[in-house]
Amino acid sequence: MTSLLITGAAGFIGSHFVRYWLRRHPEDRVVALDALTYAGTETNLADVRDQIVFVHGSIGDEELVSRTLAEHGIDWVVNFAAESHNSLAVLDPARFFRTNVLGTQSLLECSRRAGVARFHHISTCEVYGDLMLDSDDVFTEDSPYRPRTPYNASKAAADHAVRAYHETFELPVTLTNCANNYGSHQFPEKVIPLFTCRGLNGEPLPLYASSENRREWVHVLDHCSAVEAVLLRGRLGETYHVGTGVEASVEEIADRVIEELHLSRSVKKYVPDRPGHDRRYLLDSSKIRDELGWQPQIDFDAGIRETVRWYADNRAWWEPLVGRSPVVEG
Repeated sequence: MTSLLITGAAGFIGSHFVRYWLRRHPEDRVVALDALTYAGTETNLADVRDQIVFVHGSIGDEELVSRTLAEHGIDWVVNFAAESHNSLAVLDPARFFRTNVLGTQSLLECSRRAGVARFHHISTCEVYGDLMLDSDDVFTEDSPYRPRTPYNASKAAADHAVRAYHETFELPVTLTNCANNYGSHQFPEKVIPLFTCRGLNGEPLPLYASSENRREWVHVLDHCSAVEAVLLRGRLGETYHVGTGVEASVEEIADRVIEELHLSRSVKKYVPDRPGHDRRYLLDSSKIRDELGWQPQIDFDAGIRETVRWYADNRAWWEPLVGRSPVVEG
């Protein structure tokens, strides 16, 4: 039996990973840690609440984290905890550096002292900056870091801290940088649930003026399977990219939501770009495919239709969250 501490466990990706791991490894013990900020909700874990230990707190609380690691004999730490909304980072950058940099460093230090057998850190494609829309370039695990926003910079700094703890203190770490995730239970500030929830409420869909900017998309369950592959078979000290090669622009996402909900295209409302709006991300994910045998399983067309329908069928989940976001796009 392995005892895992999963941080950010009540958030979108973290809660999916908790459920995924329990299905795949029912013999393991899962301790879920979350600060329950505006984007985290215990309802994300309601269906597995009796199978986990839930700890309410921040990764930056060293006393709490150290006590949790010791009391539950944690073997592996999987760090999903992060502030992640680029628009909010423009308004309150310090919040992102406190959580994503100082919080990660604190978690690393507690893990070092506790002698955990693995520290896995979840990062993002956005640490590399952006690509030209008409470029054939992709980001590899060796691409230089060129973050362009406070959120991107805070995640880049966290990645450097993780690698430093591996090199200096021999903490056994692995990292994954992922493409944009989508799926159920995503807080309705992110683009797909934002468009879907607003469309369901008869409200306009706010598109940034640079609506042709593109993102690579991976279903959250494919992301979970990739993290599992790295935990079970990944090489210590290594970084693995989690991507699909499937790109879609903001305009295309809006059109897909409009089509699925049978809306008029007149619901699209163009708003000014946010500062530092990245144009395009695309990861070379050949390393995780070749070394670990991972492949994405969920087709994007089917996945996005299923995601839109989930929000349509689960108003009771997202309606209480709509007013909690500190950002109003546009």
